[in-house]
Amino acid sequence: MTPELIVDARNAVGESPVWSAAEQALYWVDIPSGGLHRWHLPSGQQQRWQAPQMLACIAQSGQGQWIAGLESGLFELRIDGEQLHAKALAGVEHAQPAMRFNDGRCDRQGRFWAGTMLLDMAVGAAVGALYRYEQGQRRPLDPAISPLIVPNGLAFSPDGRTLYLSDSHPKSQQIWAYDYDLDSGTPGQRRLFVDMNQHPGRPDGAAVDVDGCYWTCANDAGLIHRFTPQGKLDRSLQVPVLKPTMCAFGGPRLDTLFITSIRPGGDLSEQPLAGGVFALNPGVCGLEETPFGTRT
Repeated sequence: MTPELIVDARNAVGESPVWSAAEQALYWVDIPSGGLHRWHLPSGQQQRWQAPQMLACIAQSGQGQWIAGLESGLFELRIDGEQLHAKALAGVEHAQPAMRFNDGRCDRQGRFWAGTMLLDMAVGAAVGALYRYEQGQRRPLDPAISPLIVPNGLAFSPDGRTLYLSDSHPKSQQIWAYDYDLDSGTPGQRRLFVDMNQHPGRPDGAAVDVDGCYWTCANDAGLIHRFTPQGKLDRSLQVPVLKPTMCAFGGPRLDTLFITSIRPGGDLSEQPLAGGVFALNPGVCGLEETPFGTRT
């Protein structure tokens, strides 16, 4: 289970890895640069496209198409050769200036969920919110869960009936679980799932495996934690960077865990691979992500 560096991407904030089974490729973003990246497993080929704003989170919506959270709202991204075309889908009225989207993904029915945060995380202002967007929705987005400082760790149980959400800010470091109504896409009352103040690292991006266990990147600790559906720490895997950001299952059998990371400024002599993308075999399989708009 030793992590392998697959791309020395040197991303400032690598995030939102998504496996494309059809292409046998991993996509992810570098938030500050607005870069959409692709790594093709069979060939090892890498590609990059430029978005018009900071690009925080993505989910597939069709061949060569993505739904994405940027700064001002949600966009459809379409890859056309070396070009990336962006079309606005839904705007958001941020609580303050200088905000952007952060973590996001689709539920098991194909609705897109994404949260917002203040760009200056050090302020610690609870002005963020979690939003839901369905195909064809035209009205501005309304907050579904608020207030939040840095919404993160969004994931869904295998049956889709539990929504997981964390706040990775040092003031919080909580992971919550919500009963989730499949028909309406509405979260119920939240309950504490894991208090990450009791474990190394801050909760960042997450994934759920076939056993229903919740994997979260422990930012600042260089670890990936696996928690059982009861919120018990099952195992912790080490990665060669201090700030892993998000993990996702992929590979031909969905038995590979891909991990993005942050490359901070300053002395990197102890973590020269920071900002890279890693892969490891955790001994368990994940679940294929539901593309946006597939609800019937």
